[in-house]
Amino acid sequence: MKRDYYEVLGVSRDATPEEIKSAYRKLALEYHPDRNPGDKEAEEKFKEASEAYACLSDPEKRAKYDRFGHAGNPFGEGFGGFDFEGFGGFGDIFGDIFSEIFGGGARRRAAARPRGADLRVDRRITLKEAAFGTELEVEYPRPRRCDTCSGSGARPGSSPQTCRVCGGSGTQRFSQGFFAVSRTCPACEGEGTVIVDKCPECGGSGKVASRAKVNVKVPPGVDTGTRLKLQGEGEPAPPGGIPGDLYVVLEVEEHPIFVRDDRDIYCEVPISFPQAALGATVEVPTLDGKVEMVIPPGTQSGKVFRLRGKGIPALNGYGARGDQRVRVVVETPTSLTKRQRELLEEFAREAGEEVHPRRRSFFQKVKDLLG
Repeated sequence: MKRDYYEVLGVSRDATPEEIKSAYRKLALEYHPDRNPGDKEAEEKFKEASEAYACLSDPEKRAKYDRFGHAGNPFGEGFGGFDFEGFGGFGDIFGDIFSEIFGGGARRRAAARPRGADLRVDRRITLKEAAFGTELEVEYPRPRRCDTCSGSGARPGSSPQTCRVCGGSGTQRFSQGFFAVSRTCPACEGEGTVIVDKCPECGGSGKVASRAKVNVKVPPGVDTGTRLKLQGEGEPAPPGGIPGDLYVVLEVEEHPIFVRDDRDIYCEVPISFPQAALGATVEVPTLDGKVEMVIPPGTQSGKVFRLRGKGIPALNGYGARGDQRVRVVVETPTSLTKRQRELLEEFAREAGEEVHPRRRSFFQKVKDLLG
């Protein structure tokens, strides 16, 4: 069986992206095949660590893995499929490893399109919205392309100039023995051009402060920590690039009646002593509205009843809807009328119970009990 990805990297389940990257970097340097020629065990550990990092370094895949693990992944894609070039910073860290091993940089595609940064927004929703889905209007700060320079970052009338360090390729190539590797040009950061005369409106960034508003469809069955990805709704990219994505991270509010446990929900319902003793039909709140539940005669306080299919729907429909567990609590009346007291005393006598137990000490009761 596959080991847990967090265990593979030696990090906790709430580890930050920086901690995950640092843990993987140490393992990759230790077990890289070029540092351990002919060592099959080291090669397998390197592959295992690389697969774990490929999953946990991507917010969307990490969220799916946290919820479904290895075997329960219902999304039709494995966690192990990755490449070293464009997987959420995978190419950058792999380049660092090559630098330490060979003194050069990892081979990268010079023609890679620049990409805007991803953004994150946290939103709170109710338990009912989490159960049945909803649509949110999300407003958030998102830079937009500068109108003055059309996103180029250069002052109007000027244009970016070809980088003198890399000659416009965006990469620098190095040779180390039999290896020929390339890395991103540090002068132009892989753009191939540099801005000499910057735009006065955006300061050369090509972006200005702005706010955006999007509608987000929340599917049924989400929970606290669920991340919804809106492709292309992140920061804009330089001309010819790809905009980043927006991640909406959900937090489900506590409910005054229900407590959630995965797809099941729990609640307590008070009943009277006569209802518990004689049986009754009581109304019980559910996420779908009130339903009638039968209390059989002789029900004890704390008894838990199950309402099938009244819990949380499975996320994206992969699985059955959960159940609702109802715990009944028999309430003891705090004040009685004279007639009610007489009836209870009569009931106690019929049951053979002492009507005035205070007349006997605790030790006398124990003596009577033990004979």
